[in-house]
Amino acid sequence: MASSYPTAISSALAAISPSSPSPSPSPPPPSLSKQARFGFSTRSWRRSRMSSDRSPSPPLPDRRVVVGCGSVCVDFLAAVASYPKPDDKIRSTSLEVRGGGNAGNALTCAARLGLNPRLISKVADDAQGRSILAELEADGVDTSFLVVSKEGNSPFTYIIVDNQTKTRTCIHTPGYPPMLPRDLSQTNLLSAIDGARIVYFDGRLYETALVVAQEAVRRKIPILIDAERPREGLDDLLKLADYAVCSAKFPQAWTNAPSVASALVSVMLRLPNLRFIIVTLGSEGCIMLERSTEGDSQGEVDVDNLLEILKQRKDDVSTIPTYVSLSVSQLNAKGIGTVHGRLLLGTAEKIPPQELIDTTGAGDAFIGAILYAICADMSPEKLLPFAAQVAAANCRALGARTSLPYRTDPHLAPFLS
Repeated sequence: MASSYPTAISSALAAISPSSPSPSPSPPPPSLSKQARFGFSTRSWRRSRMSSDRSPSPPLPDRRVVVGCGSVCVDFLAAVASYPKPDDKIRSTSLEVRGGGNAGNALTCAARLGLNPRLISKVADDAQGRSILAELEADGVDTSFLVVSKEGNSPFTYIIVDNQTKTRTCIHTPGYPPMLPRDLSQTNLLSAIDGARIVYFDGRLYETALVVAQEAVRRKIPILIDAERPREGLDDLLKLADYAVCSAKFPQAWTNAPSVASALVSVMLRLPNLRFIIVTLGSEGCIMLERSTEGDSQGEVDVDNLLEILKQRKDDVSTIPTYVSLSVSQLNAKGIGTVHGRLLLGTAEKIPPQELIDTTGAGDAFIGAILYAICADMSPEKLLPFAAQVAAANCRALGARTSLPYRTDPHLAPFLS
């Protein structure tokens, strides 16, 4: 059953729109230009873009078309002094209405870094759906392949950001009707992935995603999967993946392995096509297991012991992201098996407490940076600190996209030159 969008919020969104003269505007037809479509972030984006354009732009990758299939939504973010107790009444310290959704956020990040992203998703022809389209287009995301339903509601999320614990709580309302494979014609599918360097999936819209992934495999286009948590259809997508980025809890939840390190070995054994897997650990950084088919092995080592060695060797003083790794080895997980590869430990930027505002979308920013790194053929030694730097920038403002960096950001210059 379709969810009704809150009347007060619909009115608020309509009031913000520069092209809406009344609280209940008639929906513009899909053929209208992006400038005429409903939007709430275009002016702020232009100010940021004009500021960024003053700096020289570093060279772009030769192949920079990326395709994403997954979720988009509107985020209603309320920051509070501390998370409320049951039946409490509190006031927000600040409020933002921004675009959200894993795929929408990651592709926005990729666009700001200089890639040409195309998005496959679905919204309704309502106020929030038009705002989603407008914001994505303003940031340079190609929405030509985004389906607009004449009826139903677009997805939205209420997010409570706790200023005390620096955590966020999300309450999501899915869009209706859901996206199905029949919504994406064969012509649009082929056009969407034509010339793509990589295709990315956030694990949602799994039936449509599987159709897109299978076509990408036929065309030998690499696939990156965001494995946030076990979902319906995710196993089928992972079997086709070349790269995976997952949350801290996913590897063990998916494999039942006794530790994160042994779980990564298990994932690589179960998914023989996977080139690398990265598990993100928030302020603790990330771990990458990279499969290797070449290079001398230094003998078989216990993967859990190796991870402990890397933790002891990491730089705990540096405030900027770094990494530490050892040579290619036969990485053994007791009772699971052995993988020929390399383990890398990446650190996160140490953000001063007064600058840490909101972690919403940090993982999506990390993935947007990974997409760029793959297009630019970055080595793992460069990829991990770069993605961590981009994710840290995103934590310095309220919302998943507010402080996503542009490629002219001086903090990114060492990685992009």
